Amino acid sequence: MSTQSISSILLDSNISKELKTIAEKVYNEERISVEEGILLYEKGELGYLGVLANFIREKKNGNNVYFNRNFHVEPTNMCVFDCKFCSYSRLLKQKEDAWEMTDNEILDIVRSYNGKPVTEVHIVGGVHPKMGLQYFADLIKNIKTIRPDIHVKAFTAVELSYMCKKAKVSYAEGLQILKDHGQDSLPGGGAEIFDEKIRTQICDDKCTSAEWLEMHETAHKLGMPSNATILYGHIETFEHRIDHMNRLRELQDRTKGFNTYIPLKFRNKGNQMSNIPEVSTIEDLRNYAVSRIFLDNFNHLKAYWPMIGKNTTQLSLSFGVDDIDGTIDDTTKIYSMAGAEDQIPKLSTQELVEMIKQVNRTPIERDTVYNVITDYTNYDFSKEEVVV
Repeated sequence: MSTQSISSILLDSNISKELKTIAEKVYNEERISVEEGILLYEKGELGYLGVLANFIREKKNGNNVYFNRNFHVEPTNMCVFDCKFCSYSRLLKQKEDAWEMTDNEILDIVRSYNGKPVTEVHIVGGVHPKMGLQYFADLIKNIKTIRPDIHVKAFTAVELSYMCKKAKVSYAEGLQILKDHGQDSLPGGGAEIFDEKIRTQICDDKCTSAEWLEMHETAHKLGMPSNATILYGHIETFEHRIDHMNRLRELQDRTKGFNTYIPLKFRNKGNQMSNIPEVSTIEDLRNYAVSRIFLDNFNHLKAYWPMIGKNTTQLSLSFGVDDIDGTIDDTTKIYSMAGAEDQIPKLSTQELVEMIKQVNRTPIERDTVYNVITDYTNYDFSKEEVVV
């Protein structure tokens, strides 16, 4: 949105003094406080939040919307942990809908992309006691043998913490082993909500908030960037969301190692929290907007399109979002099993580009760390070359 949009907020007699103060801070690129972040959730109407979030989004990233060509590998959904919100994992004693892939099956997936212009493989799954640190280090090394050029983004802090403890190594030692074998970065999963009381209720047996943050800080110090997430829309309050983002903002101040922030919507299908209703699309958009306003030191905000669907993703591009993840290529079940909007999470590059252009944004294919690969503004897919 334009500067004039913020100016109109400052002249609007229906908007409170406190909200106008926040608008002035946004315009002047000043950080808002924790208390102001909570106020945005409590008092900020959708239109107001959209103006501020889009102002920041366009100041940081112009009209660009980023995506990448990626695929997922999920070695197993069998897990030693019992997160109440999870529809994906199966306890080791459960057999229905459970899988455990062999090395060859995993590497065959990677080989199937030979000759295709994918730039990233995303490896996450359940925490399986048979699949330890050295197992995954060797797996990554074999993946890099097949595709030396591919960026390996792998393992949530929950998986990594378990690996390191089982191998009796420090986080720094474990991450260095994985890095030496070819791992390039970390995804942001496993953060859920950092508030310890809420975490005790929804995922008591997995790594703590402090351990999640320590893992990512350690990775950043080793030169491995990462993403950050939140799981919102369940039993948390607005205060819990801001506390979560504030801990991330403080870590980003120290390391500058986070690539992007990804709010993940709680979906209630097939899990132990199915009695909790899902939040509305309006709340999704409000949450994106507040995230963009509060996390001033994050360059990118991602909407994960398989989770919220294509229509809401398009709307989110006016509420602070500048990234919609990737082509996915039908290689993840984590969200489809939880009742996500897109049960077959697959879009071609052309379909992603068209989705972005439909809302008058500029489609940019990126690599994992946001280097531009292709600007699709004038790309002619029928000729597979840029139109001059």
